[in-house]
This record gives sequence, structure tokens and C-alpha cells, in this order.
Amino acid sequence: QRDFKRSRLLMISSRTFKRSLAGKRFLITSGPTWVSIDPMRVISNRATGELGHCLSLALAKAGAKVTLLEGPVTQPLNAKNIKIKKFCFYDELARHLQIELKKNYDVVIHNAAVSDYQLDKPFPSKLNSDHKDLTLTLVPTEKLIKKIKKLAPKIFLVGFKLEDFKNEKEIAAQAQKLITSSQCDLVVANTLKGGYKAYLVNKENKILNRSRSRLELTKKLIQVLKEILQ
Repeated sequence: QRDFKRSRLLMISSRTFKRSLAGKRFLITSGPTWVSIDPMRVISNRATGELGHCLSLALAKAGAKVTLLEGPVTQPLNAKNIKIKKFCFYDELARHLQIELKKNYDVVIHNAAVSDYQLDKPFPSKLNSDHKDLTLTLVPTEKLIKKIKKLAPKIFLVGFKLEDFKNEKEIAAQAQKLITSSQCDLVVANTLKGGYKAYLVNKENKILNRSRSRLELTKKLIQVLKEILQ
């Protein structure tokens, strides 16, 4: 059932938008990232890449030139009109961004679920499975979103903030915090608590839209970007 819903979402998104962003260049990050425990084991997260796929297909349908940096998702996107570059590990995504942000994109939509922590010292060889207790020391990773405007100051940056928000006041506050720290132009504050919900917040701390599905968010975000970029 989940696979059917996902296929339907991608099919609808790919035919919903007219060619309104012809020639605009978009870089989208999507999916989870890994960090190493040892040469065989990783720490990951449950991101599916579904929203990144939906956005990529809709933007391509609207005439944009789309490059998707896609993490290790279980169902990779296959689209001839989208340039797809794969990564698995946090460091690989960081290298992709370093390279791609030199290529004069108009917009970056940084939707990947980037690892917040990594091992202080990954184990150099495979851990023996006989350990009764195992302690892993984690340290924060560098926030990749904070590098984007430093590498490409003129780019339009859409950031994402996933939290269990208590109310709309907290949503606006957390979005503004990300806007300030990372120089985002728009922030999508989203939550999975009680079903998918997303709030599109601008630099003036105004909630532009409240969406209850990824397709609804995709439509509104592209509408806003179309108005800004034209």
C-alpha cells in the first residue's frame, strides 16, 4: 500500500505543473545520510527521499533544470530529465555540495536528512559481535546547511526543519532560528506527529502556507518560487 501511495504521489506531481520555471537551475538534496561505526556498520535515519523526489519531478515538469543529490534510499528515483548524483555517507554529501555549488544554481532545496552526530573515532576494523556492552561516543557533525551561502552567496536557499512542534508560535521561532543561523530565504518546518504537516515560513517570520501532504507542500513551494524567480 505504501509503494502504491508513493507511486501515485510521484505520478501526480510530475503532471501537475506547467512549464513555468524554464531555464532555472535547481539543486536538491534528498534522503538519509550514513556515518560509519566500523567498515561494515553505519548509523542512519528513516528518511525516504519521497519529498525530494516529488519536488524534483514537479520542478522538471515546470521546465527547471534539476540536479538531485540522492542518499541511500530504498526506492531510488529514475527520471531521464533529472541529473541524479548518488551519495551514502555524510562526507560524500559534503563533497558533492562543495563541487555543485560552484555551478551557478538559482536555488538549493536542502531536504536531505543529514546526520547530526558521528562517532568520535570510528572503529578501524569490524567489531566482534560478542560484546555484551558497547559504548559509542558521538560528536556533532558540522552543519552542512551553514556552508551553502558561504559557498554560493547569491543562491536562493530553502531549508528544512523537522521537529515535534507544540504550536505555531514555536514553529515560527524554530524556522526563524534556522533562517538566522544558515541565511535561509525560506524554511519548511515540518512534523510527523499526528500525520505529516508542513509550514512554509519566510524571512519575515510569516507562515505562508500550512500543508498536510507532500504534494500540497510541493505545489505551494513551487508557486512561491515561481513568483520570486520571475
